[in-house]
Amino acid sequence: MDLDFNRNEDHNKLLASDLRKRLQKVALGGGNTAIEKQHAKGKLTARERIDYLLDKNRETIEIGAFAGDKMYPEHGGCPSGGVVVKMGYIKKRLCIVVANDATVKAGAWFPITAKKNLRAQEIALENKIPIIYLVDSAGVYLPMQDEIFPDKEHFGRVFRNNAKMSSAGITQISAIMGSCVAGGAYLPIMSDEAMIVDKTGSIFLAGSYLVKAAIGETIDNETLGGATTHCAISGVTDYKYDNDQQALDAIRNIIDKIGAPDSAGFNRTTPVLPQIESDQLFGLLPKSRSDQYDMMEIIKALVDDSQFDAYKADYGKTIITGYARINGWAVGIVANQRKVVKTQKGEMQFGGVIYSDSADKATRFISNCNQKKIPLVFLQDVTGFMVGSKSEHGGIIKDGAKMVNAVSNSVVPKFTIIVGNSYGAGNYAMCGKAYDPRLIAAWPSAELAVMSGNSAAKVLLQIETAQNNKKGTQMSPEEEETLYQEIKARYDEQISPYYAAARLWTDAVINPIETRKWISMGIEAANHAPITQPFNLGVIQV
Repeated sequence: MDLDFNRNEDHNKLLASDLRKRLQKVALGGGNTAIEKQHAKGKLTARERIDYLLDKNRETIEIGAFAGDKMYPEHGGCPSGGVVVKMGYIKKRLCIVVANDATVKAGAWFPITAKKNLRAQEIALENKIPIIYLVDSAGVYLPMQDEIFPDKEHFGRVFRNNAKMSSAGITQISAIMGSCVAGGAYLPIMSDEAMIVDKTGSIFLAGSYLVKAAIGETIDNETLGGATTHCAISGVTDYKYDNDQQALDAIRNIIDKIGAPDSAGFNRTTPVLPQIESDQLFGLLPKSRSDQYDMMEIIKALVDDSQFDAYKADYGKTIITGYARINGWAVGIVANQRKVVKTQKGEMQFGGVIYSDSADKATRFISNCNQKKIPLVFLQDVTGFMVGSKSEHGGIIKDGAKMVNAVSNSVVPKFTIIVGNSYGAGNYAMCGKAYDPRLIAAWPSAELAVMSGNSAAKVLLQIETAQNNKKGTQMSPEEEETLYQEIKARYDEQISPYYAAARLWTDAVINPIETRKWISMGIEAANHAPITQPFNLGVIQV
């Protein structure tokens, strides 16, 4: 191995180590003291509940672990958005589990909490997989109610989704394991079945203090909305259990009796490991985001037996397209080639840039995968579309629009892994979050923004300088450099994969060696949802 490989490996393994430490911190939720208080009440934490519920020794993926990261500092923060979401197996059935984290502001809903819950429901809806709610929440976080209550993608959308999933035949089961108040009370009761834990679970539209203030009635919370009340008097809940473990065992028993799911019929054979060890990825990916490298080497470290059948290999070389398998599943891969390539005309093209010919090739390949019912995997390391008079006169906008059209109208499931850069319209064409990938994850090396921090800082500095010139003032070279570094530092923070994950622009930041697991579990989930609509590009410029 050469020195560059070793330097890359050291750098990327440090990024993976940093990721692991961040995840360990996030897993503490509201901290050890809050966890101890949860245990003192005889309750498991959100993560302990999920771990107990899911099959042991089976793979899982966590959605939105970094949701809320460094957000809401004036409110004390909101680790993981105050809710834990995992996809895993219950009695061998793939499910998604949503558990309020009562160690974070008593499980109250921040704006990002609502967004994360909606994302979990979206995954269940798209893939037609069961969704389990483990409810332990104080309801809407009142100091921020204006950012969570009335809009289309706010709190109320959750209950609308409950109704939509029910009508679509998607199993929803709720366990009330703590507080469940006000509007939040509708979530478990709009599920197919609702259970409650005696003495720790309670559900009501208004608690005892509010009842006293509103109508003058004096009553305790247990009598008002405890397990006995709702199982024996109101009939609001279906089952009563003595503790968390009993309720979770009951959920497993219900899931165990669900009928077989439908199948989309995606092709799968016996999985084969890549010929290249997965930890080689750390050395193959350059330390610098501006360095060139061969994306084909990354692909061979991800796909079964390192076998890849290239489509139009000698045309549109800045995008790699072709067929492969990941953990046995047939996939079509669309990846940005990051090394400088030479066209058949002898022209040089920059790696990571989408040219007209590569956009044209990708459009055709995406269409082929839809025709053949093959899921699509996008590997992003893209700086955008080629600019300049030659590209504009050659119709780059037209060809880019065709690719965006194909991505938008694709009916096979799409999965996006952001390996490196994800800049500008390149993010869109390569199936960014706005284009409905079933799952979208970023490696710790990823950067998401309109452009790089260096380029953005130069543009913003030029604007600042022009404004000063209009005012008749000029900055010294030292002042310009100081301002440039301030702008770049601010912008660099915003292009971090953790900044994106905090806002759920991606589902996760993942260790590169977990990429096969994410794609495989994603396709397995998607295989529960047969494709019911035809692929149609609509009107395009030719």
